[in-house]
Amino acid sequence: QVQLVESGGGLVQAGGSLRLSCAASGRTYSTYAIGWFRQAPGKEREFVAAITRSGGVTDYADSVKGRFTISRDNAKNTVYLQMNSLKPEDTAVYYCAGRQGSSYYVKDESYDYWGQGTQVTVSS
Repeated sequence: QVQLVESGGGLVQAGGSLRLSCAASGRTYSTYAIGWFRQAPGKEREFVAAITRSGGVTDYADSVKGRFTISRDNAKNTVYLQMNSLKPEDTAVYYCAGRQGSSYYVKDESYDYWGQGTQVTVSS
């Protein structure tokens, strides 16, 4: 079992950057694929980015490609989401999720463990 804790959210102006972190407990973190999702008020939760357990393969939602970068440091039990060129429509609560497996996963129902979320607000 793994516990996930997000951090790094905040208020930023449009065009700015933030780096979110997803820190995990547990010695088997390196066996977990990790995904980032977000949920804006009144909207459904949506996929943002995912990374395989080795970090060798990543995937992104079209809306964030070229602006966001997902990476991981298994020695630190942490996955990062670097967010650049932020837009007001990126405003949401961002969640990281984990599951064991060798692939990456873009559907939220594929994940077994979730963090509590971190708020990202982008002002225009």
